[in-house]
Amino acid sequence: MGSEGPSVVTIHVTGFKKFHGVAENPTETIVSNLKDFMQRRGLPKGLVLGSCSVLKAAGQGAISPLYQIFQSSITGPNAEPLSVGRVIWLHLGVNSGATKFAIEHQAVNEATFRCPDELGWKPQVI
Repeated sequence: MGSEGPSVVTIHVTGFKKFHGVAENPTETIVSNLKDFMQRRGLPKGLVLGSCSVLKAAGQGAISPLYQIFQSSITGPNAEPLSVGRVIWLHLGVNSGATKFAIEHQAVNEATFRCPDELGWKPQVI
């Protein structure tokens, strides 16, 4: 014990594509360029940048792709479990009306948005 050294921390990052009212989503740009940027800059020892995925801004239609991203982060190419140490999931969202960056402590999708999502789904909250 103790000779293993610190455990590896893997960070998986997601962001959204365009959606109603946000034609150019800055999170898509950040997530799309993050791996190249971090390869040039370097990461601290013990930190690994896992997946960087851009998601459609969709409710029901995004469940399957999101599950596939999650599944690929915990299993290898032959579906064997990966030993990954600690894992952090970071989702970059966007608020089209915001004037500054904000960090949410807990995000909840209440499915109360007024416009259909990118796949045409409009939630009906009663």
